[in-house]
Order: sequence, then C-alpha cells, then structure tokens
Amino acid sequence: MPTSFVKIPVVIKKMFPNYVWDITTTDKVIYLTFDDGPTPEITNWTLQTLRKHNAKATFFCIGNNIEKHPEIFQNILKEGHTIGNHTHNHLRGWKTSLQDYLENIKQAQTTIEEHKLEGIPLTINLFRPPYGKLKPKQGKQLLSLGYKIIMWDIISFDWDKDIPEDVCLENVISKTKSGSIVVFHDSLKAAKNMQYALPKVLKHFTEKGYRFEAIPY
Repeated sequence: MPTSFVKIPVVIKKMFPNYVWDITTTDKVIYLTFDDGPTPEITNWTLQTLRKHNAKATFFCIGNNIEKHPEIFQNILKEGHTIGNHTHNHLRGWKTSLQDYLENIKQAQTTIEEHKLEGIPLTINLFRPPYGKLKPKQGKQLLSLGYKIIMWDIISFDWDKDIPEDVCLENVISKTKSGSIVVFHDSLKAAKNMQYALPKVLKHFTEKGYRFEAIPY
C-alpha cells in the first residue's frame, strides 16, 4: 500500500459503506487500535504506555496468540480496553475460501470466550480482516452474523522497516483528526517504529485536548 494511503481516501470508504472507517463525533476523540497481539515483548509495554495517558484502545487479537499468551490477553481486559477478532491464524481473506475463513474466525471467537475474565462482561462483535483484505462474500456473511467490520482512517505503517521512526510518527500526527480510527501493531515486526511513535502521539494529542477511547461494541 503506498504511503499516500496513510489516510484512506474517501472514495474507498464510499465503496464499502457498511464497514467502519472512522467514527462521527463532535468531540475531540481518537480511536487507537492495535493488531496482531498479544505478544509478550510488546503488548504489556503498550498497556503501560496507554495507562500513563489514561488512554483506552481496541486490540484486534489473533486467536493463536491468545492461546499462547492468555495472561497477557487478560491484562488487556483488566485495563478496560476493547477486544476485537483478528482471525485465529492471521488469514489473508483474498486467498481463503468463505467456509475456511468463517471457521477460522469462529475458532478465534471460541478462544476469546474461553480466556475471558470472570466478572468482566465481554461482547465480541468487532472484526478486522488481516491485511485489510476481505472478499465481498466474506464481508457480507460476517455482517449478517452481527459483526461490525472495523477498518481504519489512518494507518501508521509501523511494521514497514523501510519507513523511519519519525515518518511513522508524522504519518499519524499530520493526518489524524477527531473520530479517526488509527492502526498500530503490538507485534515484534512493528516494535521499533511503534514504540517510538506511540508515546509521542499520546502526548501530542493529549496536550491538544484530545482523549483516547476504545471502539464501542
């Protein structure tokens, strides 16, 4: 994806109006999201950083990673963040049959339910397709099952090793506005850029009077 797509063009949003690209609001609110966790090296650091700024976020978790790191998944819940389904094995929708894709999402859903905390209500109806790649039939079926398909307004390109840290930061700061859904990754691949950019994004927008909220179920 070219860096000109740091901010998703309006024409793409209009092509898929049933997907959530941003959230209309008159308040100074930003919706941070983190894909591909939980990972022991990055997710707990992310939680600590968010806590310092009293920020809430949405974590789109891979089911297989939840199975490997259930205690970190539960840390996300304890901190009051929202959880989304990101498939069980980070499947690329364009290369997966409808049935296999739905089964993999169901497997992730089961894993989430099995590892949720007692006493903390947990509704999982948020879904983000890995790579943002979803066949029309897959999307239609997920919507019919009651999922909200959460895409994004701003993507940081934190995983791209060809993008310097300061460019990753500028990608977010220069284009984010009220209601933006912003994508970071709590993964090893994205660690260098994300760990540089996230604290500065939180500080920058907090000082401008913004708050950070989780995407509502």
